[in-house]
Amino acid sequence: MKKYITELIGTFFLVYAVGHNVIGGNPLAPIGIGLALAVMIYAGGHISGAHFNPAVTVAVWLRGKCDTKDVVPYILCQVGGALLAAMAVSWLRGKATAPADFVLSKLIVAEIIGTFALAWVVLNVATTKANTNNSFYGAAIGLTVTMGAFAVGNISGAAFNPAVATGAVAMNILKSGQLWAYWVFCITGAGVAAFVFNKLKVDE
Repeated sequence: MKKYITELIGTFFLVYAVGHNVIGGNPLAPIGIGLALAVMIYAGGHISGAHFNPAVTVAVWLRGKCDTKDVVPYILCQVGGALLAAMAVSWLRGKATAPADFVLSKLIVAEIIGTFALAWVVLNVATTKANTNNSFYGAAIGLTVTMGAFAVGNISGAAFNPAVATGAVAMNILKSGQLWAYWVFCITGAGVAAFVFNKLKVDE
């Protein structure tokens, strides 16, 4: 149970940071969001692995480093944390005035590539024997999100995370009609990263 609660708390604070930075109009929102993810990973990594992202959970499961019995509870807790954060931010700031409406084909490509990068970094810095007990994985993962958000934030919203996208829809940051694409294509990007990782036999 402590793993599941950790996933809920970490995802809560990630989405909480997303909501405040985006709705508050912070021009450096990617930095604030990346730092929030990094500190939550440092806080919870030793308990749950600090996925805070259904796509990452799928990638780590495909890698063989997440028990099958934990996949659904992790995802449910991640989405629950995201929705709780959306409620808190919406109460504190109100919802965004207009949801972002992105060109679907560009959203798909940007989210696949961005989530591939995120899952690739997670698998390499947080699941390999070579990097066991390293002290940099939180920074590496948080900075990957920062890089991606600066790169494609205005093309896809740079969710790279179906739970974040779900919370963003609840805060009216993203358009509800495009939520399915984040679930399908973020998980696709993570799955491709796991496939490549396993094919390269990185940990051998």
